[in-house]
Amino acid sequence: MDLASELEKIDLTSVPDHGSLSIDKKLDKLLKSVLKTVKDYAENQLKHIDQSIKIGLALSTEKNIDKLLEMIVLEARAMSNADAGTLYITDKESKYLIFKILQNDTMNLRMGGTSGTEINFPSIPLYPDGKPNHDNVSSHVAISGEIVNIPDVYEAEGFDFTGPKKYDAKTGYRSKSMLVIPLTNHENDIIGVLQLLNVKNPETGEVTGFSNEYVDDIASLASQAAVALTNTQLIQDLKDLLYAFIKSIAMAIDEKSSYTGGHIKRVVELSMMIAETINETKSPPFEDVSFDNYEMEELHISAWMHDIGKITTPEYVVDKSTKLQTIFDRIILVETRFNLVRKFIENKYLNRKLELLQKGADKKETDSLDSELEADLKILESDLEFIKSSNFPGEFMSDDKINRIKEIAAKTYLLSDGEHPYITDEEMENLTVRKGSVTEKERKIIENHSAVAYKMLSQLPFPKKLQNVPLYASEHHEKLNGSGYPEGLTAKNLPLQSRIIAVADIFEALTARDRPYRKPMHVSHALKIMDFMKKDNHIDSDIYDLFVESRLHEKYMEKEDMKNGN
Repeated sequence: MDLASELEKIDLTSVPDHGSLSIDKKLDKLLKSVLKTVKDYAENQLKHIDQSIKIGLALSTEKNIDKLLEMIVLEARAMSNADAGTLYITDKESKYLIFKILQNDTMNLRMGGTSGTEINFPSIPLYPDGKPNHDNVSSHVAISGEIVNIPDVYEAEGFDFTGPKKYDAKTGYRSKSMLVIPLTNHENDIIGVLQLLNVKNPETGEVTGFSNEYVDDIASLASQAAVALTNTQLIQDLKDLLYAFIKSIAMAIDEKSSYTGGHIKRVVELSMMIAETINETKSPPFEDVSFDNYEMEELHISAWMHDIGKITTPEYVVDKSTKLQTIFDRIILVETRFNLVRKFIENKYLNRKLELLQKGADKKETDSLDSELEADLKILESDLEFIKSSNFPGEFMSDDKINRIKEIAAKTYLLSDGEHPYITDEEMENLTVRKGSVTEKERKIIENHSAVAYKMLSQLPFPKKLQNVPLYASEHHEKLNGSGYPEGLTAKNLPLQSRIIAVADIFEALTARDRPYRKPMHVSHALKIMDFMKKDNHIDSDIYDLFVESRLHEKYMEKEDMKNGN
């Protein structure tokens, strides 16, 4: 509504004169008419301002890009009473306009956004063959930044409306009035184009042209929308950057170990499967537990970051496939040393044999010496084979085996600088590890990755809704009975998210097919081990029971089989 044009409609001739009314009464009636016009205009403007404020607030608070794009078209159509609307967004290189939202009330059509219906129309090139595309009205607006207001597309000149006309011929629709407005952000970059079609008279339903008032209103909305969209895209870009960084760190950690590649990704997948199942369950003890989107994202990032501390763990500890492995497998040194000892033994017997022959010893004496040499060499060979077998962590080291390692370590050979043991104290310490391949000292190094994870992640300025990431990521080795690490927390201090990652991490570690220190473990065996851990109060029994009862282990292993082509 334009106040000046409304006032121009009022004059003295519009006031009826019945002869009995004085000029004062006529003026009074005219004044009342003017006041009513002004009042109606003011109320309409206040209503319009209120609507604009609400739209602005709605646009600024919506963080879902699909919903935001839908909202832009819906509000623009509601503001102008347009029958249809299309929203295009420029690609990152500003070479194309990409269809994002398409709405048409007459055709009962909703495409793009949250509609679930994908827009399969081809993108509009802005610079085909390197030249600006001014034939298409939307690309023209995106290039020039001009607002285009067309009363009737069938009578318009200067643009190619072959597309709309073909659409009309196919559907029976009649495209008429069109308003095309650029979406310009705070840096004056055109990031999209809003196209409205067929504004309707709210009383008659007749299709009319877009008035200047509508143009100004929609232009203002487009400006707000561009800022809101830019902000939302910036937030999404930052999130994408964060996730890309997180995944690159996780990939680096996995790549650091040729034996655990993919471990982190699999733990993420398992953790989210458990959390989603908890959200879906309606039975105790999880009937009242529901992770919202932010909590799911927090868990997701925590799972990706749970092993970030391993970036400081020496590779030889992470990849320790044998007990004597460091940068290389030191069994090579032991074998070389035993070969040297063999030569010493042979030389010793050879010297004794020469002495006997020089003294005129008979064959019986020399044969006895040869038999003695053969026996000593067999013992040496047997000791070496036992050490080599003990170097592999597959079998549990009993007391008898440990004692034999110690007996071998007590044996010495003589060099010019004195006596030396068959195996060093450090080699004996490694070879007598009862289970697995790492020593207690090395285990502490490995366990330190959880504490390092917290130190690293607590330095990052996570937003409030993600503030628990450092805790959840660093607590996956804690146990409910307090025997875990790094803090020895108990059940009362362990949040559900940390417990979820712990179960996922253990199951993945047990069933992984790429561990150097053991053969792949069957799922049933893994579940049996985890069942003992549940009884010993190491892991959360409710999560474990849900994991088994929902057959998540089967679903997970089926996915893994598909990935591996099994």
